[in-house]
Amino acid sequence: MWFYEDAPIGVTAELGTQTVSAEEIVRFGRAYDPQPFHVDEAAARASLYGGLIASGWQTAGLFMRTFVAYNDRLSAEMAARGEAVAKVGASPGFEGLTWPRPVRPGDRLTFFSTPADKRPLASRPGWGLVMFDNAGRNQNGEPVLRFRSKVFIERRER
Repeated sequence: MWFYEDAPIGVTAELGTQTVSAEEIVRFGRAYDPQPFHVDEAAARASLYGGLIASGWQTAGLFMRTFVAYNDRLSAEMAARGEAVAKVGASPGFEGLTWPRPVRPGDRLTFFSTPADKRPLASRPGWGLVMFDNAGRNQNGEPVLRFRSKVFIERRER
């Protein structure tokens, strides 16, 4: 991961893609969000969605897995070039989480993240807070996820 000072504000990164299967939707739904339209295909067909859909929390989890994998690749590439790699801290939260369109079996989701703003942290010397605008789109380019996250990132300057 790049350091706080190097955060590319306004530059969108395509993080990667995930394809969602009916089996994954049902497995996640049974474990974490057992509403009928996530766990039972017949009940889902009778619902307002007209078929099985992924839990929004599953979609958010798929984003997170893709975000972490992207940052792991970025860090490995930086290290291979001999560049210093910043530490990334926990997230103090997010805002504006929306699921504009349901995710259905077979959807291929592509996730994006844009560093949108940043500020140094007086309360945590050596760290800054970077705000990311995040999004996911299905194979038709339709939005399925949007939110702003906040991430602690190590500062080069102390």
